[in-house]
Amino acid sequence: MSQTAVVTGASTGIGHATAKVLTEKGFHVFAGVRKDEDAQRLKAELGDRVTPLKMDVTDAATLKAAADQVRAALGQSTLDGLVCNAGIAVAGPLLHIDIAEVDKQFDINVLGVLRTVQAFAPLLGAEDGRIGQPGRIVMMSSVAGKMGMPFVGPYAASKHALEGLTKSLRKELGLYGIGCVIIGPGAVATPIWDKADEIDVEQYAGTDYVPAMKRVMAWMQDRGPKGLPPEHIGRRVHDALTNSSPRLRYAEVPQRLTNWSIPRLLPEKVVDAQVMKQIGLRPEDRGEARTDGKPDKTPSDA
Repeated sequence: MSQTAVVTGASTGIGHATAKVLTEKGFHVFAGVRKDEDAQRLKAELGDRVTPLKMDVTDAATLKAAADQVRAALGQSTLDGLVCNAGIAVAGPLLHIDIAEVDKQFDINVLGVLRTVQAFAPLLGAEDGRIGQPGRIVMMSSVAGKMGMPFVGPYAASKHALEGLTKSLRKELGLYGIGCVIIGPGAVATPIWDKADEIDVEQYAGTDYVPAMKRVMAWMQDRGPKGLPPEHIGRRVHDALTNSSPRLRYAEVPQRLTNWSIPRLLPEKVVDAQVMKQIGLRPEDRGEARTDGKPDKTPSDA
């Protein structure tokens, strides 16, 4: 078999683009999906170069079944790559958001990744008898993993946790020669931005946050479609899996100077003050009447 990789969350967005790029580069991709229609669509699009895996990262039993399916396909060969991409973004002010939503965020974005790694790490080389070089794990983080923006606190916290988990995991998996690479995209033009329209800002109508939330949601809807094409991230994943000496972390951010480099160089107090001023999160902004939702510029992508 050609080089092989498991990609979670492959039905849409970055995961779908990654599966497409990897198959074009000669990989056989085991593509994680949750719905039969997504599995059928991937097969129709990518043909024999892809094997859909029905799995849910919140359900260890489905992950074990998927890993068993990959094990049967590989025989004794080593799995070359595991791309942990599946995730969601929960939005809302942290003082008022339903804790059940935050729990769901972490169950998918953090514990789901750990469940996935535990299921597939043996095939990457963490068990005796595998033939071939140890495989490599690519973790899909975010700019939010380094810079937390208002109203995406649960998402930012989950990605920050993923960064720490990966750093620890990288050292532990050194025992088996399995590498771990983080990719931290900024805005990427995927369907996740369409869901900003679905966020019910009015459920927080009794709080002080509605005007600022409307600005942030409008900014997300304006900025998202202008982000990097998902295939750009797919190509970076391919490089992370095949480069003989990859970086430990890649920041793939549009308008990198203003959205990554400068905010990372400036004192955090300065960045915080700028964000709070532009969005309207200072003490003097309480009770403001502005509700037009016009997008303001912000110093970094969430």
